[in-house]
Amino acid sequence: MSRFFKSRGTPDNKSANSLYTLTRIYAFVYISFMNTTTMQLTLLTLAEPNRFNIVELLKKAPRSVSEIVHALNIGQPQVSRHLRILSEAGLVRARNKAQQRIYSLEAQPFQDLDEWFDSFSILWEERLDNFEDYMLDYKRKEDL
Repeated sequence: MSRFFKSRGTPDNKSANSLYTLTRIYAFVYISFMNTTTMQLTLLTLAEPNRFNIVELLKKAPRSVSEIVHALNIGQPQVSRHLRILSEAGLVRARNKAQQRIYSLEAQPFQDLDEWFDSFSILWEERLDNFEDYMLDYKRKEDL
């Protein structure tokens, strides 16, 4: 652990960049060898808190990088990196407006997530219906 930090306790830039590089390699290369579905990539991408916060912000309205930086109070390089990852995962798109890049959400990945979550509601509705039937039978037997 000490090789990642200087004696003053600040991150060593070379080591810190290596650490982030390894994280990126794991998320986008290693996982792709595991036949990761688009849904899994979407969920993995959204699992990072800063990317999730960016998506929450873009849910309200399209924003420029500087607006995202200001709203989330994180550095421009980090915001740009997260936006690139979100873009590679197909969750956001950028358009140029003069000297700015305006980012907005892509609808399709979120529609796919919605359909996937709906499949769980159907499952639970069936289970709750079965439980209701069981309780009605139990009550009927108890009344006899």
